[in-house]
Amino acid sequence: MEREAPTAGEPVVIVSADCHAGAPTLGYRDYLASEWHDDFDRWAREFVNPWRDLDEVYADRNWDSAKRLRHLEEDSIAAEVIFPNTAPPFCPQTSLVAGPPSAADYQRRWAGLQAHNRWLAEFCREVPGRRAGIAQVLFNDPDAAVREITWARENGLTGGILLPSIPPGAPIPPIWDDSYDRIWAACADLDVPVNHHGGSGSPDYGGHPGMARLVYLQEFTFYSHRNLWLLIWAGIFERHPTLRYVVTEQSFDGVLNDAATHDGLHAVLSGAAEHSSAGAMRELVGPDFIRSLRRRPSDYLRQNIWYGVSFMGAAEAGRRHEAGVGRMMWGSDYPHTESTWPESRKSIAAAVAGVPATEARQILGLNAIDFYGFDADLLAATAARIGPSPAEVLATA
Repeated sequence: MEREAPTAGEPVVIVSADCHAGAPTLGYRDYLASEWHDDFDRWAREFVNPWRDLDEVYADRNWDSAKRLRHLEEDSIAAEVIFPNTAPPFCPQTSLVAGPPSAADYQRRWAGLQAHNRWLAEFCREVPGRRAGIAQVLFNDPDAAVREITWARENGLTGGILLPSIPPGAPIPPIWDDSYDRIWAACADLDVPVNHHGGSGSPDYGGHPGMARLVYLQEFTFYSHRNLWLLIWAGIFERHPTLRYVVTEQSFDGVLNDAATHDGLHAVLSGAAEHSSAGAMRELVGPDFIRSLRRRPSDYLRQNIWYGVSFMGAAEAGRRHEAGVGRMMWGSDYPHTESTWPESRKSIAAAVAGVPATEARQILGLNAIDFYGFDADLLAATAARIGPSPAEVLATA
């Protein structure tokens, strides 16, 4: 049954498809099995947080439920999709960028991620219907990952799962390996979205911290997009046509621009286009591989891919029909320092100034409601209480 379109005067339902949260370091202890407590105590004493914003006085926005809710409501945000932020137990750094563990470290890292998932499920239940938590998994043991995906689905983590970082040189097979197919199948069968956040997938740069971060800043978009294109070329979405995949905070424009390059490569390899090195390229890749990918890479964008467009600008809004208006989801990136909080209304108004009101409402909240399964009536009632009015954010209202 289709939802009725909002009337012109109704408050705008804002859903942030990109927020972050996590427990304080010691707050995870109670979510670990007791067999890990001594190991956790040693790890917690030695762990040094690498991110300054998690040491500031405002760090409690990650886990103080009441403060967080107050901030988001003051910013007119009715609901949020929650990516991780703080470091779960035994993780060498924040889990968005931490690579997979070695076989020797797998069990303790896995216990730490499961502790985060159980904390997050409880955190989401504190504000029923307004938080879609994203569970964390590791791909070292695909069967264990499938069990955790099932647990997350059954315990209210409606945000789906976070694609773990598997950079070049990782101690497990690359993201396109067939051994992960049971994970994609489980997500498709259970209708669990796979979320990939910008910054993940980069290699370990080592060396001087300043230089390492400089190179990371220059390359993180490439490595973020790399996972998307590898999954497309590997035929994951061909084999699992209902699998839903979200690219969040990783250059929306860049994904659209890259599509033309990948379509061009596909045309050459499939024989639909020719140039001087086409024959050598086809021989190198192999005809069987190309025949298995029957459509252009951009076709899979329109079938399987959605976009978390964090702190969206007018230029990105202007490309909404290239991506599909129904596939874009605005995000504030709360509580990060670069987020739109506490000026989200101003940021939104500037971004959608040239967008028809019906399309703006989709991008700002209705798409995320449909995608992540929020209760539309609950969030409409919330928006009626916290705003914003159409006049505040919709130029064409």
